[in-house]
Amino acid sequence: MGALKLFNTTDAVSRSVLHMDLDAFFVSVECLRDRRLSGRPLIIGGRSDRGVVAACSYEARTFGVHSAMPVKLALQLCPDALIISGDMEAYSRFSGMVTEIIRESAPMFEKASIDEFYLDLTGMDRFFGCYQWASELRHRIMKETHLPISMGLSINKLVSKVATGEAKPNGQAQVVKGEERSFLAPLSVRKIPMIGKKTADFLYEMGITRVNTLCEMPVEMLEAALGKNGRILWNRAHGIDNSPVVPYVERKSISTETTFENDTIDVKKLRSVISGMTEKLAFLLRKENKLTACISVKIRYSDFETVSRQSRLSYTSSDRVLIGRALDLFDKLYSKRLMIRLVGVRLSELAYGSYQISLFDDTEEEIRLNDAMDRMRIKYGASVLTRASSIFADPATQHADTQELYKSF
Repeated sequence: MGALKLFNTTDAVSRSVLHMDLDAFFVSVECLRDRRLSGRPLIIGGRSDRGVVAACSYEARTFGVHSAMPVKLALQLCPDALIISGDMEAYSRFSGMVTEIIRESAPMFEKASIDEFYLDLTGMDRFFGCYQWASELRHRIMKETHLPISMGLSINKLVSKVATGEAKPNGQAQVVKGEERSFLAPLSVRKIPMIGKKTADFLYEMGITRVNTLCEMPVEMLEAALGKNGRILWNRAHGIDNSPVVPYVERKSISTETTFENDTIDVKKLRSVISGMTEKLAFLLRKENKLTACISVKIRYSDFETVSRQSRLSYTSSDRVLIGRALDLFDKLYSKRLMIRLVGVRLSELAYGSYQISLFDDTEEEIRLNDAMDRMRIKYGASVLTRASSIFADPATQHADTQELYKSF
């Protein structure tokens, strides 16, 4: 798609905020890794009946498939779709590549998610045009990563995000100061961030389907109907957004969790799953040259009561230490003896550093074994090797919720 531009040359831009979003990111990475997937309806998500769609290709979206939809329903809408379980390590690696390019170029940026960025370009017009600079950055990202990325430029985060959405797929847009309202007016209210299906249905019942109609509503009426969110909605419809670009700070925790296809009370299996998750997180720590000083374990019972417990420890990335502490936490936490729906492990208080060998607990054999396993995992993937204690009886009875894991670093 070509560039969409709405110009008003008499207005000077006081603030310039760029929004960049990698198009169908997970799918784009998979297509880079296997060109045969290009042009096919793809679904990234769990394969079980309780799996959900994490991402899907534009070809699948034409059938009504969207993220967070149950995979079972998605296949009913698009029976020919190919399901891919996904590779969070690969997605994190490509996200890191884009992040580094932006970090080298932008004066200040915010990483909103694994595939979404805000850049504050305010003041850069004194040296060169913000739109030209942003366009060059976008093309550099595409050239160096081979990933499609769209962008929107305006005076604030809200309008820029909407502009990016209008420019997709693989396009760019600019809305200059003073044209925010005219740009938003003809759009569906669903285009406004924060308006989900429930709020949209409520507005539809009021006869409000377009942003221009929402703008014409008295703010007092919206407040009466929606509370304080009514004024926020009114401001957004008028393109008003003063939220700042928050400088990117690397995350200080990593986590993963597993939702079982069938709720279970099998303690041996539960301990095996926790052991496996902790082992994978420990490998990610070592891969990124990081250590952790706090580990947490979470369980969710069949009645949806969720409890967690954490423990501090000396900075480490040792499988043996972390798995032992995770299992100890689980044993202390699992007290109700009810069926369990979900278990999770979280490592926090991360810091850069390499694992310090313990003179009393580590053996040369264990150290050499761990190093060899890590080299194999780096070369062939994190799942190529696992400890026997992490192998549970029936892999088909569970699936990992990866929404947290890929945001880790």
